[in-house]
Amino acid sequence: MDWIGSHLDDIWSLTLQHAWLSAVPTLLGLLVSLPLGWLARRWSWCYVPVVAGTGLLYTIPSLALFILMPLLLGTQVLDPVNVVVAMTIYTIALLTRTVADGLGSVPDDVVAAARAMGFGGVRRFFTVDLPLAVPVIGAGLRVAAVSNVSIVSVAALIGVQQLGSLFTDGFQRDFLDPIVAGVVGCVVLALVFDLLVVLATRLLTPWQRAGGRRAPDGDAAVETEVRA
Repeated sequence: MDWIGSHLDDIWSLTLQHAWLSAVPTLLGLLVSLPLGWLARRWSWCYVPVVAGTGLLYTIPSLALFILMPLLLGTQVLDPVNVVVAMTIYTIALLTRTVADGLGSVPDDVVAAARAMGFGGVRRFFTVDLPLAVPVIGAGLRVAAVSNVSIVSVAALIGVQQLGSLFTDGFQRDFLDPIVAGVVGCVVLALVFDLLVVLATRLLTPWQRAGGRRAPDGDAAVETEVRA
């Protein structure tokens, strides 16, 4: 393992690049999935076409998608933007159903109470529906974030530098050390992403800790709004 000790700077640089290529699409995909999921939940006839349509995007092989991106975007083959856009598509495919189902998990009596208090559609979405859907969305986001860390490594096959480059380097030279470094780096990065999503979910759902065993605590959220 002397190779790893003498290449820590290179491994760290590839780790940062890998984190950027994984995190940015996760955030972009979440931002796009929120209105799509709301659309699917707002009008029932939209649910199947929106959820099924976005879900089918995940069936596109990652390598094929990476190769198609330069043709569709007019970018260079090695442009990291290709990977960001492709991974955003995968994130949307994973999160749209999660967002729609999370919004659908809000209890009907909570929705009725919010309407009775005069909450309009936009205000109810941001102050009642979306906060109560955070635990479900957070669970889906954990899957998407970890999945992105894994899939991004495939981009090494088209020459985009990140931890996956250590795999190709190791296989080409029949040298185990870079492969081990790449695997460990991906696992650690996935664990960090997962932990960050868990922490963000806990910060956005303080009533779950205050309310103890009650779930989904929708009444508590509405009561908070009433007091406000």
